[in-house]
Amino acid sequence: MAPIIFRKSYTIVPAEPTWTGRFPLAEWDQVGTITHIPTLYFYNKPSESFQGNVVETLKESLSRVLVHFYPMAGRLRWLPRGRFELNCNAEGVEFIEAESEGKLSDFKDFSPTPEFENLMPQVNYKNPIETIPLFLAQLTKFKCGGLSLSVNVSHAIVDGQSALHLISEWGRLARGEPLETVPFLDRKILWAGEPLPPFASPPKFDHKEFDQPPFLIGETDNVEERKKKTIVVMLKLSKSQLEKLRSKANASKYADPAKGFTRYETVTGHVWRCACKARGHSPEQPTALGICIDTRSRMQPPLPRGYFGNATLDVVAASTSGELISNELGFAASLISKAIKNVTNEYVMIGIEYLKNQEDLKKFQDLHALGSTEGPFYGNPNLGLVSWLTLPMYGLDFGWGKEFYTGPGTHDFDGDSLILPDQNEDGSVILATCLQLAHMEAFKKHFYDDI
Repeated sequence: MAPIIFRKSYTIVPAEPTWTGRFPLAEWDQVGTITHIPTLYFYNKPSESFQGNVVETLKESLSRVLVHFYPMAGRLRWLPRGRFELNCNAEGVEFIEAESEGKLSDFKDFSPTPEFENLMPQVNYKNPIETIPLFLAQLTKFKCGGLSLSVNVSHAIVDGQSALHLISEWGRLARGEPLETVPFLDRKILWAGEPLPPFASPPKFDHKEFDQPPFLIGETDNVEERKKKTIVVMLKLSKSQLEKLRSKANASKYADPAKGFTRYETVTGHVWRCACKARGHSPEQPTALGICIDTRSRMQPPLPRGYFGNATLDVVAASTSGELISNELGFAASLISKAIKNVTNEYVMIGIEYLKNQEDLKKFQDLHALGSTEGPFYGNPNLGLVSWLTLPMYGLDFGWGKEFYTGPGTHDFDGDSLILPDQNEDGSVILATCLQLAHMEAFKKHFYDDI
């Protein structure tokens, strides 16, 4: 790959004065992944009809969108007991301008590769958290005239839905259109203030997501598994393959005849079973699957439109490899379906109260980008599978046309997987998955042979 030349870095602050002060975060902001999540967009050469300057257009509209989404221009600061808060100080976000001698055609199928690293703004987690921008963007111009735009957004501030809300409004302002949905910034809806007294009686729900995921049988930690070399692949399931899997799952005794299993439940059940086979587990090996749920519409009342923060939580389906492999696909799908159905308003509130009563939240925080060996590990024998199927991730236009490809930046942790809709074809989906190098070929074989 051709080297990337970094031309300039800018700090972009809100275009007008914004509220400043300490901004308390909700419990769900402070657990799970609290590092930055990268997304990449690729554009063909801007058309003749675009008369502006690409860099100036992006900088100016980013400055204006931060007026509405001002928490993103602040900084985190640690508090005692493994908690943090947001300091809304308008210090701004980082925007990097870069150039490459390469061409867009060098990327072939756009699977995340080490070369992607240079297209994404890097975050140095060795720096004090108070100095790290919460939003970083990098525009790279290629020799062929094409462009890539990558954004790296702090998961401690927002989930995928909110990050895409900000990015799509940035595009609207760049095109000269008004804001579509004003962000709802008050997180007190998911925040009950002072820690509550301990529960008089145990909560009704078993929040498995707060437990340590299982280790490989015979191991007492996952240190060795974390060290193993991994590889990322993008695997496509066509509409007909997807329908085949769904009819297989829905024909099983575990399916609800009235509703059947969703795309997500079906594909995730299939991936979980294939991973167990590829990893060569013994039948009694416990395995957990982390599932990310958007609670916006599950709360009573539902969260306001444009709620800007983390409203997703992870739930866990658990089984043994032997059970998953010896039973039909519908069995795995039913475990996933049940874990998702558990997420009600009461479930969410009990989870919040549970976290409030914790002495320290560090053990629930996934800091893997910090090279930490702490926090939950959803690698072998486990898996984490996030759905981007319903996120409005395509069609980001800053005035020179929509992207022709978008996808995740690098994710190089064993078990880290995403399902996203295929941009080009109606009804097909893409699995972006990272597994240990030793298991990937077997996984790919099972993934297609078992359909």
